Amino acid sequence: MSNSGRKKPPLVAEKRYGKVQPPKAKAASKAKAKSTAKPKPTPKKRKSRKPARKRNPVVAFFLRILKWIWRVIWAFTWRISAIVGIILAISVGYLYTTLPNLSDLLDGRARGSVTLLDRNDQVFAWRGDQFGGVVSAEGVSPDLRNAVVATEDKRFYRHFGVSPRGVAGAVRINLSEGRGPLSGHGGSTITQQTAKLLCLGVEYNSEDWESEAAYVKDCRQGSLWRKAKEAIFAIAMEVKYSKNDILSIYLNRAYMGGGAYGAEAASQRYFGKPAAVVNPSEAAMIAGLLTAPSSLAPTANLQRSQDRAATILRLMNEQGYLNDKETAYWQANPATLSEAAEAKAGGYFADWVMASGPEFFTRNTTEDVILKTTMDPRIQSAVEDGLKWVFENKVREGSKAQAAIVVMSADGAVRAMVGGRDTKVSGAFNRAVQAKRQTGSAFKPFVYGTALDLGYAHNDLVEDAPYCLNVPGSGQWCPRNYSNKHYGKVSLTTALKNSLNIPAVKISEAVGRENVRTVASEFGIESDLAAGPALALGASESSLLEMTGAYAGILNGGSSVTPYGLVELRLAGDANALMGTGGGIGERVITEAAARELIYMMEKVVSEGTGRRAALPGWEVAGKTGTTQAARDAWFIGFTAEYVAGVWMGYDDNTPLTGVTGSGLPAEIWHEAMVRVHEGISPTPLPAFVPKPPKTTPAQRRKRQSPGEAIEGVVNDILKDIFGGN
Repeated sequence: MSNSGRKKPPLVAEKRYGKVQPPKAKAASKAKAKSTAKPKPTPKKRKSRKPARKRNPVVAFFLRILKWIWRVIWAFTWRISAIVGIILAISVGYLYTTLPNLSDLLDGRARGSVTLLDRNDQVFAWRGDQFGGVVSAEGVSPDLRNAVVATEDKRFYRHFGVSPRGVAGAVRINLSEGRGPLSGHGGSTITQQTAKLLCLGVEYNSEDWESEAAYVKDCRQGSLWRKAKEAIFAIAMEVKYSKNDILSIYLNRAYMGGGAYGAEAASQRYFGKPAAVVNPSEAAMIAGLLTAPSSLAPTANLQRSQDRAATILRLMNEQGYLNDKETAYWQANPATLSEAAEAKAGGYFADWVMASGPEFFTRNTTEDVILKTTMDPRIQSAVEDGLKWVFENKVREGSKAQAAIVVMSADGAVRAMVGGRDTKVSGAFNRAVQAKRQTGSAFKPFVYGTALDLGYAHNDLVEDAPYCLNVPGSGQWCPRNYSNKHYGKVSLTTALKNSLNIPAVKISEAVGRENVRTVASEFGIESDLAAGPALALGASESSLLEMTGAYAGILNGGSSVTPYGLVELRLAGDANALMGTGGGIGERVITEAAARELIYMMEKVVSEGTGRRAALPGWEVAGKTGTTQAARDAWFIGFTAEYVAGVWMGYDDNTPLTGVTGSGLPAEIWHEAMVRVHEGISPTPLPAFVPKPPKTTPAQRRKRQSPGEAIEGVVNDILKDIFGGN
């Protein structure tokens, strides 16, 4: 084949394949390369995967829906939570700015207090909203502080004002006991309870509320919305005040029964000591009042209060505040009431003084008021003991009969008052003041007092014989004696001491009923007096206090008397009294001579007549019994030179007494009470007149002489007639 004519480069093997190596060297080079090269990893065998199970399309559909719902709920929840959190923070912040200083929250009473002193200037009763003074959580007894925390909120120092655990536990208990979740146990912390005491910052205003009770009811409501507001207010308080500040507010504002607001008032009220020194049993009793202050108050039921305190002591032990030995000791030695507290806040006497005083300084006072009274604790105790003795020893067991006693001085100063058999009460029906009952023969001294004032004498005679009167509108009326007998001509003294009815009516008609009504009214009987002839027999109604005051007028010489218990009224902290005595001796009603003669006649009632069971050894006693128709009321009212006392006995429903007259049990009650009242007092004679020996005619004198003396007397009479002289 011929060449094309293009010059071709020579074909050189070295340039094409590199440097040519001999076969042996080539083989050695390959071997070296093999030895230096890294071995290639052997590829792993892939595991064969099982084919995925195909999900049920229906289930997958619902799962997708549930995931979507969850994402929606979550998105909604965190946004709402954020909004609620912001609102809560704003609310707490706003309330924080409105909360006042601590000192402005420690006394939250709407009313003031009334402290009653006896005649010896000793406290014997409290009324109104008693506040003993500001105390702090650090200043009270540690036992009291621990008892309150153990009872009301054991996690008080660990929560932020609201205890979710406490609320959950309360809901669980309520549901298990068949109540609504918010009914019964509330799970409230001490902070929440304090918020409720503060009424969430809303102060009482008489213009905004129908009454204080309506305001308190609104503050105590337990609706869900109210609970929410209460929780927010509690959190704001936790931010504003310290834990001890909140506990201080609580200890000062909480109602603790018996009219006591705050720990200091309760401690003074029940134990007569400051809250700083109460022992564990006393502290437990005070803490126990916070649950139900009225029903658990020791003055209402001491045993129930002690049982509750024993439970509190157990809680203190469980939470480490008391050891086992201390707990056992104080449970075995429960708290007891002070002497003043045992008097049940002064009983009937304190109730009467409060009711008779000016309303704006007693029942509705906004100030702290001190009342000094006429009450004598020794006499009060003596009267109560005498009444109790008679009912325990002379009255059949199970009897529902009641009795009342009033003791006063001749000027009307009331020294003791009992308005019923249950002497240790407060706010009860006072039969000595509130009961208006027919007086029976206890009214007769006013009939004879009128006659004596008009010129009659104690030894004037009146015919005790059948007697009838025509009463317009009622026909013929014929009074009868209790014995259904007639005694002929009797003196006024005899008629009174034997309580004869016919002579009393005759004397009343002779002196004029209107005059009798006037004398009785001026002596202090303010009740409506009967217009007919039965006036003389006590057909009118009156209270025991009025009747006893009227008899005091007889004792003091015939001047009217207004019974009184208040000596002076002053504001706490002030030395000057705002007002003084509201009673005492008034205008003269009958002459002193008539009063002294009436006292003489009434003394015969006790020494010789129907009132002999009332006699006191060594003392002159004057008085009068009284029994109404069908024995529905029985009275004895009498006096010594020292004191006047009245006793009434009967049933509240006007049931007739069985076998009881004024000369019986009422006279015995009077005797037992007044024996105790007069212990240690030297007897003093009554201010009665001493009657002169009756004048006798010469013939009467000769009847009592021997014949010789009679002849001598006749001669002397003739000589006197002729020559005159003595």
